Amino acid sequence: MSFQTTDSKKEEFRKYLEKSGVIDQLTRVLVGLYEEPEKPSNAIDFIKRYLGTPSDIDTETLRAEYEALKERNAQLEREVEELRQELENLRPSD
Repeated sequence: MSFQTTDSKKEEFRKYLEKSGVIDQLTRVLVGLYEEPEKPSNAIDFIKRYLGTPSDIDTETLRAEYEALKERNAQLEREVEELRQELENLRPSD
């Protein structure tokens, strides 16, 4: 009975991977590696690069940059609003 439960869990997981596209993506990566004329010295790095997940991403730096850009955007939006108000005040009234 335990054997069937394990098999059904494996089958359920396989269906999940297939449905979510993981199997297709991994197949493409492995085929790409297979077809690579000059095999890379580090297959894991090749797979990471192929999947679009560089290993040298510094999330803290990206997060800090995002926060700085968000603040700069808010500052520029305030500036634009101030300039609109100034322009409105300079227009002659009819």
